[in-house]
Amino acid sequence: MNTMLRKSILGIAGLTIAGGLAAGPLNHTTSDPTSTNPIAAAVQADKPDSGKLIPHGVQGSQSTIDLSDEQTANVKAIIAATKKAGMDERAAVVAIGTALQESKLENLGHLGDRNDHDSQGLFQQRPSSGWGTVEQITDPEYSTLAFLKGLKQVDGWQDMPLTVAAQTVQVSAYPDHYAQWEQLAADLVAQHWNS
Repeated sequence: MNTMLRKSILGIAGLTIAGGLAAGPLNHTTSDPTSTNPIAAAVQADKPDSGKLIPHGVQGSQSTIDLSDEQTANVKAIIAATKKAGMDERAAVVAIGTALQESKLENLGHLGDRNDHDSQGLFQQRPSSGWGTVEQITDPEYSTLAFLKGLKQVDGWQDMPLTVAAQTVQVSAYPDHYAQWEQLAADLVAQHWNS
């Protein structure tokens, strides 16, 4: 081995030991960038498994929206509440998908004539149906924990498509509308679960 190549290899090995990771050139002959790039492998290892996030695949066409800072903060609040409830990433996908359909992840107050009865908050929960007070259901942590409490009571929710699990808790007039948000919800959980 020539001396220059040997010094280069030893230098990268020294960086790996000193800094934890060393970025080297990608091997473009493989389709898996994590197999030769330790930084890519570390980033990938940090994300939840997509098979766990969407175990049944998505149903129907999927919708997407660009999120504001407020909506992103609500995603993070839902994930934090899911962890507080001792539930996994799939529960967060169901919760975020539900909130996407109900409020587009906006913590809605009373909308006057446009309101569906007295529905408010991320999950459009109703005080008159026992979900809590207006102050409670417009608190992202409380409303998420209330939703997850309902989800826990659904036998086999882990084995249901998102739209079935969400509908069982929410009892919506449009039960199939939750399905369109499953991919975006999974992407958001993958992005923010460990952040």
